Amino acid sequence: MVNQDDAPSAIENQRPTHGSAAPSPGARLRVVIEDIAFGGEGVARDGDFVIFIPFVLTGEEVEIEITEVKKNFARARLLSVVKPSASRVQPQCPYFGECGGCQYQHIAYEEQLRLKQKQIRDLFQRIGNFPEALIQPVVRCPREYGYRNRIMIRTQWNKRKQGLEIGFIRHDNNWVVDIDHCPISEPELSEQIRRVRANPPPKGGLKVVLRKYPEGWEVPQDSFFQNNFFLLPKLAEAVREALKGSGSRFLIDLYCGVGFFGIETADLVEAFIGVELDKKAIFAARNNLAHRGISNGQFIIGEADQLLPGALEKFPANQTTVLIDPPRTGCSPQSLRLLKGVQPHQLIYVSCHPATLARDLRILCEEGRFELRQITPFDMFPQTQHVECVADLRLCAASGNPTGV
Repeated sequence: MVNQDDAPSAIENQRPTHGSAAPSPGARLRVVIEDIAFGGEGVARDGDFVIFIPFVLTGEEVEIEITEVKKNFARARLLSVVKPSASRVQPQCPYFGECGGCQYQHIAYEEQLRLKQKQIRDLFQRIGNFPEALIQPVVRCPREYGYRNRIMIRTQWNKRKQGLEIGFIRHDNNWVVDIDHCPISEPELSEQIRRVRANPPPKGGLKVVLRKYPEGWEVPQDSFFQNNFFLLPKLAEAVREALKGSGSRFLIDLYCGVGFFGIETADLVEAFIGVELDKKAIFAARNNLAHRGISNGQFIIGEADQLLPGALEKFPANQTTVLIDPPRTGCSPQSLRLLKGVQPHQLIYVSCHPATLARDLRILCEEGRFELRQITPFDMFPQTQHVECVADLRLCAASGNPTGV
């Protein structure tokens, strides 16, 4: 599961406060939720002092207890909901509120989509000054629960009960929540959790990856593949439409994993190259390619930063699309500088982290090098604060091409 702590702090969406006395840890307050910040926490105020509270909704009046006080903000835990929102629903998971994997199970799904749309729009405007008209509506998932095909459970020795805790990290600390099923995961994974519990690891501190493998794809146990099979066809179609609309003849697929995007778009280009550091994933990508009889692509092993220059030299820049699907940290400054210098015809950027995506798009669009055509969000992670985005960038006509190709 993805821990809330992996996301950028929700304080990013708020200005520091000054002039109000900070509440003390342990203080109990009644507040009204003003907004839901990126990261999933509600925003309230005690005077002018900002307080972040999980598992709330905009407009709700709630009772809270302060748990942590910083210079410019505080955090609190929810004690009770005095006046609930009309969009509040009963969570389907008995562990919700303890487990750190989900933030939005208390929110009706339509409101989750509206909330994510607003958060993405605000984030891209604040970080990159991109107009909200470029943000398409969030594409809904056909399954609100039972969609995850890969999870990682952890083990932790509990001295008090003299036994292992097997489950996910809590939302508020590093302890493990003991579970026997996960409602947002495919049912097959809950069965795997029960098998792990019946045959537990020998000690605490271990991580166990459980996954359901995609039909027709070779994927090593620890290699990346999209976590939601149900919305994946629409995500792939968005990438195909962006590539088709550009008219590019060649494709470079960075961070290609087991070759999913390169293979799914192979019929649209004359040739493509996939680049990936994970050796096992590259071997699988080559097998996935061979099993489909595709002959216009190749996959190479190595760091994207090191192999990108050579890959860009193989194709004319003004006829090439570079597809980027990096880790949550985004692209390296070195890769961004190279892309701005070589100026391929199109960039398609796939990201599960809107904040680092907005940062990288701002850098790429600086100095009029690239133009952002649109961003399409996909709700690949219902019940959580996470969202996948596909961004379509094109080389600005006035920018030209420094290679003269």
